[in-house]
Amino acid sequence: SRLLEYPLVILINEGSASGSEILAGTLRDNRGIILIGEKTFGKGSVQELERLREDSFLKITVAKWLTPKGQSITDVGLEPDRVVEMTEEDYEEGRDPQLDEAIEIIREMK
Repeated sequence: SRLLEYPLVILINEGSASGSEILAGTLRDNRGIILIGEKTFGKGSVQELERLREDSFLKITVAKWLTPKGQSITDVGLEPDRVVEMTEEDYEEGRDPQLDEAIEIIREMK
């Protein structure tokens, strides 16, 4: 489809967890999409709540997600293909070096 024709990169950082990690890992493994930024959180598990009593629950891990190439996300996260850190100074000054890198890579892809 036409969406496959557009250049794509994905920004990740320690705030990327669970579903966003699964999507990023899948797109990297299946389409070679470049991940830019910092290592992700590492939440690749599926959990369910089991009621113990009226006012208490037990959270149980029932599955773990793997990327299509078999990489576990749980507790280790995803490493970016291009490491670009955001400093406190970047935040304070309104700079976004991760976005800048993503734009540069997309320009090179065209």
